[in-house]
Amino acid sequence: MPAPDRPLPRRIIIAISGASGAVYGVRLLQVLQGVASIESHLVVSDAGWRNLQHEGDIDRATVEALADQVHDVHNVGAALASGSFQCSGMVVAPCSMRTLAAVANGLSDNLITRAADVMLKERRRLVLMVRESPLHLAHLRNMVSVTEMGGIICPPLPAFYLRPQSVSDIVDYSVARVLDLLDVPHKLAPRWQGLAPSEAKIQA
Repeated sequence: MPAPDRPLPRRIIIAISGASGAVYGVRLLQVLQGVASIESHLVVSDAGWRNLQHEGDIDRATVEALADQVHDVHNVGAALASGSFQCSGMVVAPCSMRTLAAVANGLSDNLITRAADVMLKERRRLVLMVRESPLHLAHLRNMVSVTEMGGIICPPLPAFYLRPQSVSDIVDYSVARVLDLLDVPHKLAPRWQGLAPSEAKIQA
């Protein structure tokens, strides 16, 4: 008898653009690497590669080894550029304001922005970890546009109520929130259990 078909892995795209915070994309890749049911696809912009080196002294080979498949950001003919590419979700971590603007205005000028455009048109999960401060009106309008199209704006912000003890704790919290949005189980960060009744009364 023929062997039963194995279920296809869930494909998730991780894109790293040129904003500060390349560590978020790397940490996502590290976590997904440990999930056997997920196939990760990596795309990094030219500025993203520069930030990986500048912010973390992380070489290209090390980052690429974390992904199941790596795609050239300039190859707009890659599989990711088609709606026929079955994919559960995409995260741009971090997402520069330039990438945000391109996604908000449908400018598929590289593989990151084209893949994001595909996610929106196919009504699939797109998460943008936007990274900039302060924000001017064009930034805010672009975030609204992406949200109206079905994307999720998820800035990497610390949760001080969890009392992080290190930069790694802060990074893991934001990565955990993104994994929740992708329905990927994890144990990266503690979940808020609520205040004790006595504390709640004091807060009220």
